[in-house]
Amino acid sequence: MRAKMRLMGFRGAAVKPLNEEAAAELGAELLGEAIVFGVGGLCLYLEYARQTGQARRREDEQAAALREVGERLGRLREELE
Repeated sequence: MRAKMRLMGFRGAAVKPLNEEAAAELGAELLGEAIVFGVGGLCLYLEYARQTGQARRREDEQAAALREVGERLGRLREELE
């Protein structure tokens, strides 16, 4: 890992250890952001699933209507003959 950091141009700098209170605060903030990100992603997925379901239903309804029109047209042709 150190070699990779040096290749990327970063030099080793001493990191001060955090006290327990600061570490808990940063951990809580990270956890909160992760939860918000997860909920946002879930909302996006659910909206996508809802939209695709509606589109599929709409296409099925249009296909059924087109079949019905075709059948009616066939019956009308038979009546004219």
